[in-house]
Amino acid sequence: MIEKKILVIDDQPGNVFLIKDRLNREGFAVITAYDGEDGIKKAKIEKPDLILLDIMMPGIDGFSACKMITMDKITRSIPVILLTALNSSDDIKKGFEAGAYDYVKKPFNKTELLARVNSAIRFVETNKLLLELEKVETFSATVKKTNHEIKQPLTLINLSVTALRRELESEEFKKASALKRVDFIESGMKEILQIMKTMLDLNKIDVSGYLDNLKRNEFKIHADPKDSILK
Repeated sequence: MIEKKILVIDDQPGNVFLIKDRLNREGFAVITAYDGEDGIKKAKIEKPDLILLDIMMPGIDGFSACKMITMDKITRSIPVILLTALNSSDDIKKGFEAGAYDYVKKPFNKTELLARVNSAIRFVETNKLLLELEKVETFSATVKKTNHEIKQPLTLINLSVTALRRELESEEFKKASALKRVDFIESGMKEILQIMKTMLDLNKIDVSGYLDNLKRNEFKIHADPKDSILK
């Protein structure tokens, strides 16, 4: 099994040590940062599977760092769990509006924190699977569409070849008519080549909209006032 990477961003070395020690024991690789700016940089470079982010930090605070991470195309798919002593409904709402996946209050229970971490990791894995399925479905739909589009030029080519053969076998060969058939064949080939070019561009499939929708739905679930994290 590939070791999962977690980035811990907190300006308190003691907190970082405790979290890192617990996560290491559970088999996670832990990357650390002690301020928002460094945390954002490491998120882009390391591309961790999850980010644990403290809110109360000097300079770039957790809310701002979270928003920057979740809006950047490089790190937008990485779930962020906010760690903070702030527990008002307005603070929690602000955290989710910044793009947070989850929210754990300090002082946190280690068992609860680990449960939240595992939940986020499962979300990442499910997210990746759903994205792959979305790509497969998009590919399948494109293949079906291509199959439909390619029939017309192939039919044109087939009919033109048949007509051209008749022209060549005729005792009265008509050059103008034969050239017209050749034009039809060339037109059909150009159309097929354009369709094939579209097929080759499938590696550029953009599923970011699908990902955003999936994340928004997930955030709504976690932001529900009935969720246990707010109790």
